[in-house]
Amino acid sequence: MSAEATNPEARSEARPELRRRGRTRLDLRRLGRAALLGPTSRDRLPDAIGHVAEAHRAHHPDADLSILRRAYVLAESSHRGQMRKSGEPYITHPLAVTLILAELGAETTTLTASLLHDTVEDTEVTLDQVREEFGDEVCFIVDGVTKVEKIDYGAAAEPETFRKMLVATGNDVRVMSIKLADRLHNMRTLGVMRPDKQARIAKVTRDVLIPLAERLGVQALKTELEDLVFAILHPEEYEHTRALIAAHAGERDPLPAIAESVRVVLREAGIHAEVLVRPRHFVSVHRISRKRGELRGSDFGRLLILVGENADCYGVLGELHTCFTPVVSEFKDFIAVPKFNLYQSLHTAFATSDGHVAEVIVRTRQMHRVAEAGVVALGNPYATAAATAAATAAAAASVATAGSAEACADPYEERVDPTRPGWLSRLLDWQQSAPDPDTFWSVLRAELAQDREITVFRADGGAPATISLPGGASCIDAAYAQYGEAAHGCIGARVNGRLTSLTSRLSDGDTVQLLLAHDASSGPSADWLEHAHTPAARIAISSWLKAHPDGAAATTTAARAPLSVVGARGGGGNAVADLPDATVRLAGCCTPVPPDAVAGFVVRGGAVTVHRVQCAAVAQMRSLGRTSVAVHWRATADCRVTLLAESFGRPHLLADLTEAIAREGVEVVSATVEPPVEQRVRHSYTLQLPDATGLPALMRAMRDVPGVYDVSRA
Repeated sequence: MSAEATNPEARSEARPELRRRGRTRLDLRRLGRAALLGPTSRDRLPDAIGHVAEAHRAHHPDADLSILRRAYVLAESSHRGQMRKSGEPYITHPLAVTLILAELGAETTTLTASLLHDTVEDTEVTLDQVREEFGDEVCFIVDGVTKVEKIDYGAAAEPETFRKMLVATGNDVRVMSIKLADRLHNMRTLGVMRPDKQARIAKVTRDVLIPLAERLGVQALKTELEDLVFAILHPEEYEHTRALIAAHAGERDPLPAIAESVRVVLREAGIHAEVLVRPRHFVSVHRISRKRGELRGSDFGRLLILVGENADCYGVLGELHTCFTPVVSEFKDFIAVPKFNLYQSLHTAFATSDGHVAEVIVRTRQMHRVAEAGVVALGNPYATAAATAAATAAAAASVATAGSAEACADPYEERVDPTRPGWLSRLLDWQQSAPDPDTFWSVLRAELAQDREITVFRADGGAPATISLPGGASCIDAAYAQYGEAAHGCIGARVNGRLTSLTSRLSDGDTVQLLLAHDASSGPSADWLEHAHTPAARIAISSWLKAHPDGAAATTTAARAPLSVVGARGGGGNAVADLPDATVRLAGCCTPVPPDAVAGFVVRGGAVTVHRVQCAAVAQMRSLGRTSVAVHWRATADCRVTLLAESFGRPHLLADLTEAIAREGVEVVSATVEPPVEQRVRHSYTLQLPDATGLPALMRAMRDVPGVYDVSRA
């Protein structure tokens, strides 16, 4: 099944290998009537699942099909006499769902569960019978699908339905694979329902199932679902798009000639590659037409280039950019930086000499399989590579035994899919704390609408070492992802070693160190909601603010006032100038102390101002022609210095800082505290030290005060 075309002509173009084998499309009506005649002899597969067996063997040549035959016999006999609303025998539905998954390359256990996915819900077959006949693994998946489908898709039931679906998917992604294939076949046959019901089911499919298919990487299902939803919810635009495609079909398509030129270039370069013309599906054509206006012939498809190795992908890219004119803005490298849904490819575009622009996708054949099938291509998530190979060749008695009988009875609490992606873990975490179904439903749709994911690294070296977040996430989102409700006390962050506010957006690959207050009464500000993107963060912040209506942290966006430093301008401390009877003053801009290298300059009134030689004022004094005076330090050890402390706002911070200063035996001459800005506060202290050598220890003691992130000389 093609991920790029939903019309029959496009399918045949997208899957030329099917035509070469002479396979015809499955006639579900004919097979459904044949199913009513009962199973064939036990020494061969029933004709009704011949297409399923053929599709399965195409991906798994050594698969033992006996378990599929037994599953079909049970499903057909259980559903015998049941009819679909379309008038077809009900067995045609599990057959169609299983064929969809077989064409995607699903392993035998998934196909077995797919054939049986409606038996426990709609027939007299029990889970115990499924477990006894097919093993715990098949039972686990069937039970997961059954529990998801027990709730009606009415408007009031949708949140709980999809909550269960998420939990089931988190335990085993094969449950969602079957559910997506089930929805695809139902959408294909939706025409027998009333228009209002068609629209309701299409909206749910658009809002939740299509984004889930995208995130699970099952592009083949996602694109066809998009077209079917498009036809129901936007019939006029769909008809317009179909007219565009029909008109293009009668014109000369430039892409085959361009593809042949690419084949020649790659052949001459010694790169073995398969170059295919890949038609766009309806929704893709619609998006391109809205973006570019009038469409040209090359806009109705793309070139797909399949190679053997990763290095060949870049070799192809080099040849294309050398022999044609590349469109630089269209280049994307999803091999070096894969998408969060497993997708890997190189995307580029080039212009031909006659003005056509061809979009190109370059990937290996393995990447192509994963791009089409996503998690379906991963096989059994509970088996090692060796066990997976063995499972495809084993009978029912040797299916994977990761799930126990108890797990089959309640799959929602017994195990976790080891291949669970980060975005799914986030959904499962916050759905437990959603205060009500409406909040869950609205936040779920917003979360699934995110089409990009970033990974940031923890600077503290804790486990897990990385945090997965949606694109556009801030330090606030990282805090709640790492600490949960303890993030209420977060007061700041360092990103890539630099201090930043919690509202700062994160980029892929950033290293994040989150700073927490030690005061248990600390809580989030209402402003955090404007910068929180993940449901977990928004729900936690909203819950705290609701429980503490008068306790939200106050913030101000006022500009920071000029720093007011009460320094030692009135005296020279231990500095002595080589100018008789001159008044000596230590500069407040750099507050030099022994044993700093210093320079002196004569200012108005004949006084000598002493600066550290690194001070920027020294160069300014020299440029103004100020008289330079030699300065040295007396032998006495005491000195006066001004320090600046940068900190996050919290109660009792000033008291803790002055206590730390007093413990070092230092006298506070004066102190100034500026109003907080974005929870950050600047303090300045003029201090009298009994010994200048104690200054480094004093600064360390001040930095050790919780909430203080930097202490420096003025």
